[in-house]
Amino acid sequence: MRRIGAWLTDQADAQIERWTLWTPVALGCGCAAYFGLMREPQAWVAWALLPVVAALLVATRWSVTRAMTMGLVLAACAVGGFAVAKLRAEAVKAPVAQAGARPQAVEAWVVDIAQPGEGGQRLLLAPIRVGDWDAQATPIRMRVTLRPGTPLPRPGEALSLLAIVNPPPPPASPGSYDFARDAYFESVGGVGLALRAPRLVTPESQAPWRLRLTMWVNAQRWALTEKIVAALGPDTGGLAAAMTTGHEAFIPKEQVENLRAAGLAHIISISGLHMAIVGGFAFAAARLLVAAWPLLALRVSGKKLAALVGLAAVGGYLVLSGAPPPAERAAITAAVAFGAILADRQAISLHALALAAMGVLLLQPEAVTEPGFQMSFAATAALVALAEVWPRPVKEIEVPWWIRWPQAAATWTAASLAVSFVAGLATGPFAIQHFNRVSTWGLFANLVVAPISSFLMMPGLALGAALTPFGLGQAPLEVAGWSIGLMNQVAATAAGAPAAQVVIPSAPDWVLPASFLGLLFVCLWRGPLRWAGLPLALAILWAPRPAAPDVWVSADGAAVAVREGRESVLLRPDVKLFGAELWSRRRGLTPLISEPARDTRFECDRWSCLPKAEAPVRLAAAWNLKRPLKAGRLEALCTGAAVVILRNSFKPESCPAPLVLTGADFAAGGSAELYRQGSGWRVVWAQDQRGRRPWTWGYDPR
Repeated sequence: MRRIGAWLTDQADAQIERWTLWTPVALGCGCAAYFGLMREPQAWVAWALLPVVAALLVATRWSVTRAMTMGLVLAACAVGGFAVAKLRAEAVKAPVAQAGARPQAVEAWVVDIAQPGEGGQRLLLAPIRVGDWDAQATPIRMRVTLRPGTPLPRPGEALSLLAIVNPPPPPASPGSYDFARDAYFESVGGVGLALRAPRLVTPESQAPWRLRLTMWVNAQRWALTEKIVAALGPDTGGLAAAMTTGHEAFIPKEQVENLRAAGLAHIISISGLHMAIVGGFAFAAARLLVAAWPLLALRVSGKKLAALVGLAAVGGYLVLSGAPPPAERAAITAAVAFGAILADRQAISLHALALAAMGVLLLQPEAVTEPGFQMSFAATAALVALAEVWPRPVKEIEVPWWIRWPQAAATWTAASLAVSFVAGLATGPFAIQHFNRVSTWGLFANLVVAPISSFLMMPGLALGAALTPFGLGQAPLEVAGWSIGLMNQVAATAAGAPAAQVVIPSAPDWVLPASFLGLLFVCLWRGPLRWAGLPLALAILWAPRPAAPDVWVSADGAAVAVREGRESVLLRPDVKLFGAELWSRRRGLTPLISEPARDTRFECDRWSCLPKAEAPVRLAAAWNLKRPLKAGRLEALCTGAAVVILRNSFKPESCPAPLVLTGADFAAGGSAELYRQGSGWRVVWAQDQRGRRPWTWGYDPR
């Protein structure tokens, strides 16, 4: 026991220089504690916690041991994370549209072309006025989906349209990802559906100067997007534009599906990979040019000058991409790396990564809830930890090329395999929990695509974007288009391979934080004791899954899915398909998206469904809001089913069904999951799991 105690003491002593790596972990835990609350704390709580943080830091002056200092600093970071998250929520507070509003005349500035949604192309608008709404109740930003075939206006134009405006949608199912929280921190207070094509108007006054500057930048980005698509064509130009300017309006849908199935969907979103390639390419090119100019190389530090060029390239790419949150986080990380070079520090290290994580969490504490932040920093931490333990090859003085080249090829192949494998393991728990899909051939697809994207695609796009305004971007864009074609072939091959995707149901809520902390322990701890965190890091694989519900109903009662074994039957295959697929994957089910599959189990017309004898659940549903059902149809729904779902809010006076849910129930509770319990039913509502927070307006606690 003494030997074991001495060994554990030695292991702890080896971490003395690494305890600061846990400060962003403590800060993130404080942020997560705020977002995990069920009730919103008052603003004074955050201000009251700031003196507590200061007191904890001041108390370190009188700490007598290093362990006490560590505890005080980590506690200060945790308390500070909670306070920063609350202050951030107060800073971005903005009006939110009310649910159930009638169609409104909207006059607004076009801020940007937003990412396409399930219903079609979308605009990001800055409203000037919305119907008869008071100015204090008008959202700062809105996303509006246009009707199919509507020509897209340009950023900076003012338009008028008739739209149904509602608050950002709640979670698709109880406990699933809350997109309304993301909209809240982006100051998007309303989402709408245009009822007719917009028309351009001339506003009475100019937009504020900051908005004008934003729209001008977005107009240049959109113009560059159109030029790239025109130069490369729709097959490759859509992806090229998405990776350059962030606009995904021109990507064919089948390409997106192939990339997802092949585990290459991260290529589309501008994030750490793109920033690393652009910044690294600019850094390497600048350093090579300085070295090739002896007069300059003898007078300046080529490495530091190249770091400044790389920093400028990252900043320019951030503006060009529209500065989405993933790109902002990647830019902060790259800026820390280049700043370390300028300060004569090691650019790639866990300490630099910890500093970058601290910066991101202080500026965007909501990032702790987002899959992009979790996956990018987990993968980066794992790769930097791998670099720490990777054996350094011995450099021989003189070796024949026919020996040196095969050795270098073997070293690079082993390194590529290790990098892809470790990055896949690090991001696996988050991919399983958030997206419920594992790409069987993703490792091999990424191995093939990595050199294509690093050496051809992204440099070609960077040079093409920089030279296109001068009319010289055609050649590099063609190289990028050829490489994108290769990537699409790899994605199509991997997506068409046997068992290309495996659907895994989500684990309980405690599993993902446990996996994250276990993974961080493996990466940040030095010594053999680090492997004690491996079982926790792999908790996503061994944690038992909860029982799947028998019925799912969307937040407005317009869509219903019924579980049958490991499949889900959609009663309206063409309505709320995104939410139905999201729920099915989260529960490990395969959705049957076809009317023949439904019609063998339910008797349906345009507005309602009745169960047949083959139905897995005796469920009836009606989706009429204002139009009445056929005579006798409502009575048939009530008498022939155990569960009745009514989209409107009018509950029939006499309905013998054991469970009747109406539109009023869904307006208060959001989406629902139904579980059989003996002869009765247990209903789980999404709003009950969201709590009373600033992004859950409309929830009635009664």
